Amino acid sequence: MQTRDSIQNIWGPRAPYVGPRRWPERLDERSDDEAERWVQSCCVLCSNGCGLDIGVTGGRIVGVRGRAEDHVNRGRLGPKGLNGWVANNAPDRLTRPQVRRDGELVEASWDEAMGLIVENARRTIERQTAGGIGIYSTGQLFLEEYYTLAVLGKAGLGTPHMDGNTRLCTATAARALLESFGVDGQPSSYEDYDQADTILLAGHNAASQQTVLWMRLLDRLAGPEPPKLVVIDPRVTETARHATVHLAPRVGTNVAVMNGLIRLIIEAGHIDRDFIDRHTMGFDQLREGVEPDTPDRVEQITGIPADTLRRAADVLGTAERLMSGVLQGFYQSNQASAAAVQVNNMQLIRGMIGKPGCGVLQMNGQPTAQNTRECGADGEMPGFRNWGNVEHIAELARLWNVHIDTIPHWAPPTHAMQIFRYAEQGSISFLWVIATNPAVSMPDLPRIREILGKEGLFLVVQDAFPTETTRYADVVLPAALWGEKTGAFTNTDRTVHLSLKAVEPPGEARSDLDIFLDFARRMDFRDQDGKPLIKWSDPEGAFDAWRACSKGRPCDYSGVSYETLRDSSGIRWPVTEEHPEGAPRLYADHTFGTDPDYCGSFGHDLVTGAAYTEQEYRSRDPKGRAILKAAAYQPPPEVPDVDYPMMLTTGRVVYHFHTRTKTGRSKALHDAAPDAFVQMNAGDAARLGIAEGDLVEVETRRGTVRAPAQLGDILPDHLFLPFHYGALNSPDRPTAANELTLPTWDPASKQPHFKYAAARLSKVGTLDKAKDAAGAAVGVVRSVAGAVASAVPTPGSGSKAAPSDRKLGDYIGMVLTSEEALAEAFERVGGRHDIEPGMKTLCDLLASWSRSHVEALGPVVERYSSRREAEPRRLADALFRGDRSGGLGLLRDLHDLWLLANESHVSWEVLRQVSLGLRDEELKAICGRCGAQNDRQIAWLRTRIDQVAPQALIVPS
Repeated sequence: MQTRDSIQNIWGPRAPYVGPRRWPERLDERSDDEAERWVQSCCVLCSNGCGLDIGVTGGRIVGVRGRAEDHVNRGRLGPKGLNGWVANNAPDRLTRPQVRRDGELVEASWDEAMGLIVENARRTIERQTAGGIGIYSTGQLFLEEYYTLAVLGKAGLGTPHMDGNTRLCTATAARALLESFGVDGQPSSYEDYDQADTILLAGHNAASQQTVLWMRLLDRLAGPEPPKLVVIDPRVTETARHATVHLAPRVGTNVAVMNGLIRLIIEAGHIDRDFIDRHTMGFDQLREGVEPDTPDRVEQITGIPADTLRRAADVLGTAERLMSGVLQGFYQSNQASAAAVQVNNMQLIRGMIGKPGCGVLQMNGQPTAQNTRECGADGEMPGFRNWGNVEHIAELARLWNVHIDTIPHWAPPTHAMQIFRYAEQGSISFLWVIATNPAVSMPDLPRIREILGKEGLFLVVQDAFPTETTRYADVVLPAALWGEKTGAFTNTDRTVHLSLKAVEPPGEARSDLDIFLDFARRMDFRDQDGKPLIKWSDPEGAFDAWRACSKGRPCDYSGVSYETLRDSSGIRWPVTEEHPEGAPRLYADHTFGTDPDYCGSFGHDLVTGAAYTEQEYRSRDPKGRAILKAAAYQPPPEVPDVDYPMMLTTGRVVYHFHTRTKTGRSKALHDAAPDAFVQMNAGDAARLGIAEGDLVEVETRRGTVRAPAQLGDILPDHLFLPFHYGALNSPDRPTAANELTLPTWDPASKQPHFKYAAARLSKVGTLDKAKDAAGAAVGVVRSVAGAVASAVPTPGSGSKAAPSDRKLGDYIGMVLTSEEALAEAFERVGGRHDIEPGMKTLCDLLASWSRSHVEALGPVVERYSSRREAEPRRLADALFRGDRSGGLGLLRDLHDLWLLANESHVSWEVLRQVSLGLRDEELKAICGRCGAQNDRQIAWLRTRIDQVAPQALIVPS
């Protein structure tokens, strides 16, 4: 039985808004049999979090139906929600543990499997400390499981190496909220879309990624007061087709787009000056930061016509109720955090936050991604606590009754790509992968496969199905799915739902919570009084413990209980005495979470990712004001060239979720999208002699993929490839998009860049030749780049200015030499450690800053002369000696870079004082500009040293 065919009719019939902007109900249902009973739950196949009931007959799930009373979906369900439940009944479910014997995975008992895990965990801790253990989880567990995992990881094991695959999809959402508002947590709710008269969708293809939210927007558009829609997307998607203004930028240029829009809004006077003055800080810096991004410059960078940009700015600037949504088109692309923060900036300068129809949703990518961040099962601390605030860590220590030094807070949390790098180095030798499939979802898959199969790495994989990742495991633990266990989870707009157990898991499969509790018991984790560290034994007990942990924090669940969740269809946190029924939106009083004693982070430099210290943050105490942060546009680290002339971007399709582990086991969803495809511009296809459906090969410097061509709806010289498909889908040819993607990340959020890569395209049939050509091309490109670099004269050298008796020329010469040496050192270190996440990209950027400093001093050299001083070169020559491989080598290189950067720091301070004595305003401005960039270089080095040092010096590898 089905109310509609959601495969053919994705969004269903329209129900235009009536009355006071209330979304009408529509009940969607699909079942294979008549249900004997219906069990309360929520959909787990995107971050929308639609309320639904699970139909059960004979102890088996037979269907689902939407919950009409739920404010999130008003009874509607999308194609994945209506069809994805079939995976629970798939015949290839994992039903017994497996262990590796003689190179093969064989079934085993739970005692044997858990015994092996505990034995190896203890051996790793004894040999390497807890720093030898890494945990890589998911965005699909329940709140109770995340919190239990956080406690056993942070207070039981004491490992700093915990993250989830939410790093791949939602890390930038968290970082953008922290940078602007001081704490995580979405300011708005879905109901604000009911009130908005203008909506911005920034890198957010809602029609495909959040189908029920798109139904909401379609019903608004079909109603008597349709909102205006501005869409930023390089493709002509279904979302873009409904746009009032569609901005189609070149991939990787989102910051330029947002800066251009903000500049025009400020120039037109479409800002709320009173709100800015009373409730924000940093406006002057923002205004100065966007000043260079004129419409003409933005057109040159992005390809968006200047008049189209002006039209979009006028729509956004004149809105009376502006609502913005942001997703992966921004999060997974170049300058992710900087771009997402600019959306926050736009809302803030317009004063459109904290009131109906106004605000921003920095969307999540997975159903329970919000809970990973809240509970601290990823690179955060529970309750949105600040890992850099000692009192926040002390609160957790008191709550868990452990010594404060048990909780890892001596260095920044380790993020996913760094966890895999440590595993590659051998300093992590025990890796636990939970409900995720990195052998398909991580960037640069050839390298990830090598890491997963590395000799000496003990790999535990906990999943409900065999995947590309379970193939590498030493132990496989069969896990229960949604519908087979009880727990709560929270969607993008902070709505907490309860999902009740409807059926038993198959065979011996266990809930993730039961697995974690069993591990903690076998490891005998204890608190300071000798009592069990984890004091709960069921989901409700875990939830009550979480309520106590969250009390007083932004995500306050203290007023929520299983009883209230059973009696409702979702409630939005915070739920407190002040908000007993939850809060539809945050910041209604325009007081933000930026107080130094309360904030979840002291913030970062959006360009370099350098963390600000507590002292730096307190010196600029925001006092509850939101923070406006500017960021200059930086080109993507990899752009098309003569050998790889196209730009590849990746993403999702409407019928699948992540690596198809569940949706690929639903016949309806599989048949709707059974294979990968390469979307390309029709003009490019004609030029290359490619027709619709032709099998083509996409190649980057990292690998190849073969898939059918799909023509149209994308910019020229751009390609799109869905990332869902892996080796199990098409074993005869490579289809995983991440064979091609770069191992680079956003410096602030540490989210990988999946959205751009230089690529080339050809018809299949020349695969072997193409591979040979690729290797030759890489060599040619590198050789040409080296020749060009050596041929470029050093700016500022060989000055013909007249000699001077002043010693200033000597010092200017020393500064020039110092900056040149620093630039060369950054380039050397970046090249030497290019396999380290983010190193080469940032080192190249920071080197370019030092080279620009040499250029900047050109007018000064002409006025005051310069005589080269050899001392900085002698210092540089004395550094960077000996073995610089591995973690210790990286630390030594960072140490030496620190010394050189501080040498430059002293030089700029001296020149600044000289500029005052000479009353030379130009020199003063140069020192201010270059000195500020040098400070950022030093801050980045400090952050990287903090992160690298404990692992490099404590943990054997």
